[in-house]
Amino acid sequence: MNKLRADAGSSLQKFATDKTTASGSTKLYGLTQCIPSLSEEQCNNCLEYAINQFTVCCDGKVGAIVLMARCNARYEVYKYYNRILTSTSATNTSVTVTTSTNVTVTSNVTVITKNPPILPPTSHPASPVSPSSPVVPSPPGKKTSSTRIIIFVLSITLGSIFIVSICIYIVFRRKKALVKKDFALDMSTIELLRYDFGTVKAATDDFSESNKLGEGGFGSVYKGNLQNGQVIAVKRLSNASTQGEIEFKNEVMLVAKLQHRNLVRFLGFSLEGTERLLIYEFMSNGSLDHFIFDPTRHAMLDWTTRTKIIKGIARGLLYLHEDSRLRIIHRDMKASNVLLDDEMNPKIADFGIARLFNLQETHECTNRVVGTYGYMPPEYVMHGQFSVKLDVFSFGVLVLEIITGQKNQYFKMEERTEFLLSYAWKSWRNETTYMIDTTLMAESSSLQDIMRTIHICLLCVQNNVTDRPTMASVVLMLNSSSLALKLPSEPAFFMSSSSTSGLQNYYQIPSHSSKKDDSVSEIIPR
Repeated sequence: MNKLRADAGSSLQKFATDKTTASGSTKLYGLTQCIPSLSEEQCNNCLEYAINQFTVCCDGKVGAIVLMARCNARYEVYKYYNRILTSTSATNTSVTVTTSTNVTVTSNVTVITKNPPILPPTSHPASPVSPSSPVVPSPPGKKTSSTRIIIFVLSITLGSIFIVSICIYIVFRRKKALVKKDFALDMSTIELLRYDFGTVKAATDDFSESNKLGEGGFGSVYKGNLQNGQVIAVKRLSNASTQGEIEFKNEVMLVAKLQHRNLVRFLGFSLEGTERLLIYEFMSNGSLDHFIFDPTRHAMLDWTTRTKIIKGIARGLLYLHEDSRLRIIHRDMKASNVLLDDEMNPKIADFGIARLFNLQETHECTNRVVGTYGYMPPEYVMHGQFSVKLDVFSFGVLVLEIITGQKNQYFKMEERTEFLLSYAWKSWRNETTYMIDTTLMAESSSLQDIMRTIHICLLCVQNNVTDRPTMASVVLMLNSSSLALKLPSEPAFFMSSSSTSGLQNYYQIPSHSSKKDDSVSEIIPR
């Protein structure tokens, strides 16, 4: 081994192998190696220390390996290496090693030994090993290392799951706290909208008939004068509402959040016992029906004013359908539910109060048809099915009333009995203008625009729900005169003859509906 030490130290490869005969005929095969960067002296010193370990640990052993950081030495009783040297490359030297059985680790030295008896194999397979990084058997400590890695990975995984669970719990608690906080804020805010019942009662002169503005299916509306001079409109809900105070306040809060220039502004509410009052801004010009159906006042509405009213109603419905926090289906869009301010700007009334009454219905179907007959589409009248297209249908009917000055019912036209939708359809198909209000006929420059608006109305009152446009499309068509319009199909309840039996059946009030004109809106979460 000392000879191998000298050979390895003087070699450029820092690598040497040799064999010798021990006691008897036993042959020993030895190998020494240093890292190539060591000097000859450093290599000799390292190998000297390694070879000395054989005398300490390996007496009587038939094989041993001493592994150190910068060198190693090995001997076996069989030829375990196959050295191939070339003159061109130092990396062609190869060593094949076998597995040892005992491992001893002391300081920075690892000793691997074999216990006798071990017979040298007649032919042992060899594999090349670079002299700079020899292949040695894997110590049993590798299994322990793998176990530690597995334990480490599992610990990290479980720890991560625990931390994520804690974070989710904290977020959930905070969210729950925020919901409670928001609810508390809503309750405190809603109290700011509460009017003293006695004050409202005095403002309406104890809900006197002289102050009564109108009556609908869910209550009456009164004019009120507060002590500060403010004029208000008070809707006194009927006793049909069975909600408690907290539920009523929650629904009122939803209505209070609906704000648009084409909606009547909600001012507040009042509660006392079973009394439920909703308070709105007062509209000085009253409702639209007092203009378009009045023989004298309808002349005050030229086409410019009517156009402003039509577009304002469309914008208000678009807000309820798509732009508000909650999707609102009005379900009773008619002329009496459109109020006019001092400048004849339209504002939609009676929106968003459906949930103040416990109607047995889903978001798409109801067993109680409410609204005003003549403004309701067939799928709602016959099957109780409602959607935003219900309001689109009502809008089309309402605009036809604004243009013609005729109510949506059968009426005498010369010698014939006509129904507004059928009459509008036939007039549009024949390109006649008989149906247009006489006040508008004087504005010949506006006739093309008027006929286009009638076209849009006919798209809104089509019998098939899917054929009707959305309010977003309606607003676009009203504001874009260059936009091409689709051809409408026959309107719902189209009458091809002068018979009125079908119309009379349509206007006959079913038993499941209120006999009064019910005014109701449906609120659907987005």
